[in-house]
This record gives sequence, C-alpha cells and structure tokens, in this order.
Amino acid sequence: MIQGTASNAGKSLLCAGLCRIFAQDGYRVAPFKSQNMALNSAITAQGLEMGRAQVVQAQAAEVEPTADMNPILLKPTSNVGSQVIVCGVPRGTMNAREYYQYKKNLIPDMMAAYRRLDEAYDIIVIEGAGSPAEINLKADDFVNMGMARLANAPVLLCGDIDRGGVFASLYGTVKLLEPWEQDKIRGLIINKFRGDVEILRPGLGQLEELTGKPVLGVVPMLDVDIDDEDSLSARLEGAEKVGLLDIAVVRLPRLSNFTDFNPLERMEQVRLRYVRDPHDLGSPDLVILPGTKNTMEDLRWLRESGMEAKILKHANGGGAVLGICGGYQMLGAEVRDPEGVEGGGRLRGLGLLPHSTVFLGEKTRTQVEGRFREATGIFAGLRGVPFEGYEIHMGATEQVSPPVLSMEDQTGREKTDGQCRGNVLGCYVHGLFDRGETAAALVNCLLEARGLTPEAAALDREDYARQQYDKLAQGLRAALDMDAIYRILNGED
Repeated sequence: MIQGTASNAGKSLLCAGLCRIFAQDGYRVAPFKSQNMALNSAITAQGLEMGRAQVVQAQAAEVEPTADMNPILLKPTSNVGSQVIVCGVPRGTMNAREYYQYKKNLIPDMMAAYRRLDEAYDIIVIEGAGSPAEINLKADDFVNMGMARLANAPVLLCGDIDRGGVFASLYGTVKLLEPWEQDKIRGLIINKFRGDVEILRPGLGQLEELTGKPVLGVVPMLDVDIDDEDSLSARLEGAEKVGLLDIAVVRLPRLSNFTDFNPLERMEQVRLRYVRDPHDLGSPDLVILPGTKNTMEDLRWLRESGMEAKILKHANGGGAVLGICGGYQMLGAEVRDPEGVEGGGRLRGLGLLPHSTVFLGEKTRTQVEGRFREATGIFAGLRGVPFEGYEIHMGATEQVSPPVLSMEDQTGREKTDGQCRGNVLGCYVHGLFDRGETAAALVNCLLEARGLTPEAAALDREDYARQQYDKLAQGLRAALDMDAIYRILNGED
C-alpha cells in the first residue's frame, strides 16, 4: 500500500509506476483505492463509474479497469456535499456529516470488491487518500491504515519534497500514528526531488534514525505525461508552450474530466490553457466549456464572474466554442431542475445552441463509439470523422436541430447526440478526442479557420500511453530499492 503525507504527494503516480513494474516482471497486478474523492471519472466496459486514477493504474498494469478497483467514489457537488458512487452506481448525494455517519455501511461492499481482486491477481497495489495522520478522520477509517489492516498490507509512506518540509512531514506523520499503525510502515519514499541527491544524504540518515524506518528511494521529478487525478493537477496552472493555435478551457469551479483535453494539449500545433479570470480569456482560436459536477452552480458562476459575457462576445465575433457534457448543457437556451438534482430551479443558458436541458435523477453511464455527421461552419471538417468516448451525466437534452454525432453504446443501441450551429458545437461525449484522428481533425479545422495549412497528424494514444508508462517504470526502478520492496511483498523484511 502507498500512503502519503498529504494530498498530491504523488501516491497515484507511484502506484501506476509500481503496477507497471510488477506487470513487466510477469505478475498479474491490479490497482485498488477503497475510497476516492475526485471529479475525473470514467466508465468501464460494464457501464460502471470509477475514478480516473485507477483507470490509469489499470492501464499501466495492462489489465481491464473495473469498478472493483475503486469501489467508493465521492464526486463533490458543493463545498460540503458529494455524490456517493458505490461499485460504479450512484447511491445519492450526501453532505459530509451524513456520509461519515453512513460510510461504515459501505465496508462490506468495499471488502467484497477487494476480495474479488485478491482472488484474480498476484499483487494488488493499494493507494491511500490524503494522509493517515488526519487524526480527525481516523474513526472508522478504511482508506489509509484501516485499509492496510483490513488487507494486511505493508505500507510505503511517501512525502513531496517539492512543496518543502518533507523531513518534518514524514517524521510528523509517523509520530502522529498509533504504535500498530507505525508498525505497518515498512519504508519511506521522498518524491518529486530536483537536484543532487547527495545533498540529501545526511538528512536521510537522520530521518531513518528518528523514525526507525528505512528510506527506500528518492524519486526525481519525472518528465512523464500521464493523466492526472483531480484539480490539484499542475496542468491547470498555466501553459508555457507556444503553438500556432490557442485553445482556452474555462476553469469552472466544479470542473470535471479535464483529461478530455489532454490529447489536444499533446498536439504540437496547440497551446492549451485553463482560464479562470475573464480578463485572461483573450482571443483564442477555440473556447471550451468543459464538464462540471454542478451545471447550475457553475452557470451562475459563469454569469456572475463576467466569463459568460466574454464567451458570448467571442462567439458573436465568429470565434469557435465547444461544450462537453455540462458545458454543452450551458450552451443551450435553458437548464431546468424540477427534481432538485442540483438544488432545483431553472436558469437561462448562454443561448448559443437552441436546446434545453432537464435534470433527472437517473444517471446515464455508457461507453460510445461513432462518427460526426452534421458538423458545420468552422467544424465542417469533422464530418465523417470517427470518435470514441463515454457518457456520464444526469441531464436529458432535447434534440432541436439535426444531431452532430451518430453512435452506438456498449449494449449495441444506436443513438444520436449533440448539436452544431455555425461556430458552436456541443455534445455529451467525454473522451471525444482520445482517438488520435479525432484530435487531429479538430486541430486541422482550427488551422484552416486561421488560413493555415492543415498539418496535424494523428497521435496513437495507446502507443503514447505505453511509452509513458514504460518511462515511469524506468524512472522508478532507478530511484527505488526494488529488491527491498520485493522482500517486503514476500514478507521477508
């Protein structure tokens, strides 16, 4: 089990890398995170929802992602409440107090998922959440040391040196734990290091003496491109890259599934940036309204912040606008919530597309595959281009104009989705640009609109991902004492 001194200490990446190493060494490996709080999620081949981080870890292990790998997913809908998803299916929305009173009821579901993996795989790489030293959350814990005890798993504790104070955070975390919890920790890892590791040597020795735990490695800041778990991602902070095209993604307060746009960011012609301040929007070649876990609240923010006015000015001047899922809902004439799914009420949309959306209690969860059909204007070059992705939403949107997508879901049912009017396009499909030729086609549409030669070539997503996972594994093998880690796995250390 990998635990961390804090959120964003690098647990997810370490787990992905270890999954890759064990798979390369011939083991059947599965990732597991009992409870994950994140807005980046995905849909499995069974139509179940799970956290994106465990999907990435499963891909690194070269196994099919299943909801058993993340049996409890919390998707925040507000500052105090989250939708609770158990074994891939929503159980409802709860505030923090309600959930902490309810969560012990989920232990049988969680352990049943773990046991299914335990029967099918040689090694399970378990990821903790936050920090095990959050003493206010330790009652009924089954995410950190509670999970380690349930699974009888040895723990490696990692700390993020990039944020500073790594010796204090590792020492303090160990010393805030109960004796039995300290005994679970079999080694320490310092993560995200920059510079000469020899400078750390005196401190490493003292840390080992003070904690009684060996330091099993100092992992450098690895230059790998792997999908991030949540809104702490450095991707959202700014783009230094220079490209022929400028794509601006509106950084909504409840932004979800921003991994939808990673394939565009990887195109050499594209500078992709996330924008929160309306004054920073500028005059991009494309404005993207992404998914959100609360369309109503984020539509209010869009209006109150002044971002709506900037987007309307951009669109009315002929600029391209793309909406995905919640962003697609916002582009319409109206959003209604008669059942109180997002708090109730109705709101005027941006009015750039003619549809209206009604929120329903039932969630659409399915993988899809199809082709663009009725794309127009700037997006005309998308006609006939294939795509794949997944739907994950609770709204029903009326189809006013001809649909922009024809597709088939994972059950074989044919369906249509999305609308396009001139320079504005919207649809429900997440992962729309995961397929290299789809991303290249969009970039070429934007290049043509600028009067430039369409030159974007498709990037093979699977080959690229394999290269990045192998690069991650190589970096970890060089930094970690893998012999010691195998001894710990075998109960020898």
